[in-house]
Amino acid sequence: RFLIDPVFSTSAAPVPFSNKAFDGANPYDAGDMPDIDYLLITHEHWDHLDYDSLKALEPKVTHAVVGLGLAAYLKHWGYPADKVHEADWQARVDAGAGVSIHVLPARHYSRRLMASNQTLWVGFALVSGERRMFFSGDSGYGSHFAEIGRAFGGFDLVALDTGQYNPRWAHIHMNPEEAVQAARELKAKVLVPAHVGKFAISNHPWTEPFQRLVAASSKQSVRLATPRIGEPLKFDALPNELNEWWAE
Repeated sequence: RFLIDPVFSTSAAPVPFSNKAFDGANPYDAGDMPDIDYLLITHEHWDHLDYDSLKALEPKVTHAVVGLGLAAYLKHWGYPADKVHEADWQARVDAGAGVSIHVLPARHYSRRLMASNQTLWVGFALVSGERRMFFSGDSGYGSHFAEIGRAFGGFDLVALDTGQYNPRWAHIHMNPEEAVQAARELKAKVLVPAHVGKFAISNHPWTEPFQRLVAASSKQSVRLATPRIGEPLKFDALPNELNEWWAE
């Protein structure tokens, strides 16, 4: 079991009244989670590295894999040093049972309070003999997606930074059209939108990322999977029709 960037808090900021989650965007909390073999953290921003969630999850987590510099947070929050694995881009972690975790480049930045770019931002690939999955973390569009697609020979599923975009943020977040292009370059069979729907960080309408993603994917023949927030998605039983639940 892998858990990536869990944020069960109702806000993503140093103060609880700022950047509040939308109603319905928190169907689970840490108490609902089973034991976790590997906790993966992509970077240190509050909407990805959440103190309350990680504190509550620690007894359930066997291992954690994080980018360079992030281990200090987890250790300070009570994670034993031997539980936390810190890794650079292109590192490979053997997860056992024939599964490997690959720590991969992203195009973003880091800052938590005052210090900037003191820790690394990453994406992750999970690879077994049967499946290949890729999670971009927060990332602007760049040549790294095509390079990753070539290196791994494609993916069964990719979850890509799709929401909270802005023309001023072109280097650190993708818009929906760029996410579809990245999915093509990753040679993905299925694209799932990520970083969308929970917090309002940019100023676009809530439904716009989904609408633009549907339009762009239909033009590029990229298969979308759009589970409702909190809904399980099963590889062997993917729906044939797109569920545009946000229109409700």
